[in-house]
Amino acid sequence: MINPVTGKNFQPSWRIAEFLPEAMAFYASVEARLGTKLWHPHPVLRLAADPKNWEKIRGKLTAQDVAPWVVGEVHPPDERWVGAVAVRGGGRLDVKAFLDASRAFFSEQGLYRQAEMDDPTASSSRRVWCEGAAGLLLGRPAPHRCAKGEILTLRAEGWDDTQIRIGNRGWLIPLGGGLFKVGATYEWDELDEFPTEAGRAAVQAIAVSLMDEQFQVIGHEAGIRPILRRSEPLIGEIDGEWFFNGLGSKGSLYAPGIARRLTACLLDGARPEPELDLGIFLESLKTHGQS
Repeated sequence: MINPVTGKNFQPSWRIAEFLPEAMAFYASVEARLGTKLWHPHPVLRLAADPKNWEKIRGKLTAQDVAPWVVGEVHPPDERWVGAVAVRGGGRLDVKAFLDASRAFFSEQGLYRQAEMDDPTASSSRRVWCEGAAGLLLGRPAPHRCAKGEILTLRAEGWDDTQIRIGNRGWLIPLGGGLFKVGATYEWDELDEFPTEAGRAAVQAIAVSLMDEQFQVIGHEAGIRPILRRSEPLIGEIDGEWFFNGLGSKGSLYAPGIARRLTACLLDGARPEPELDLGIFLESLKTHGQS
């Protein structure tokens, strides 16, 4: 999911005005090349159940960084909500379809060779470590801030499937055909990829709060968000190799733009921007500690 304005403070995602257009252009080009639909735009309905939270949201609607993403206030879907805002620029990427189609494309071109990727003796001059949470949990290259999350896939024939709903610390995304994804939990200590009964119950409660009880659970997944500093990615050179990680829960938004910048480093000798530079981040940890 991509949601331009996030969190309890109703703030735009980091540098979204820059990275969202780049991501949209990238996914459109991939769709054209692969001949498959990957990006599904949806308006976002941001809901508020608490009057104080609603006043905070309303107070930001005309802020310079928020206003471009706001369509306007709308009538809440039912009496449980004190307010609602329609947000533009949201949607979902079919990540599985993107990965499967990309892998097939590169295999056909002779550019996907798993054996070489797994070979520890392969040349490291252009090796890029894109390990996600697996690498971060091993402490590479610094203490992590990873968080486990659980989501459900639901079947609910009567639900509104025209928009993403966000509220009560959760979200619900229409997939089409009466299917929805809903999530997500945050767990900071038990960092594994096993679904739990507690997680299922928590996400079912989110679904009920955002819609109603008329659904069937048909899928339950768990994963780990790869976080080093919030959901802001980092790239850089370390020990003669390259690093690309820390996308958190916003990989669909940031991955295309960050990958392009990393390519410029690898092929053109560019240096990472200071905000993205792993080296600067690691030095700041030594000087100030992790924030």
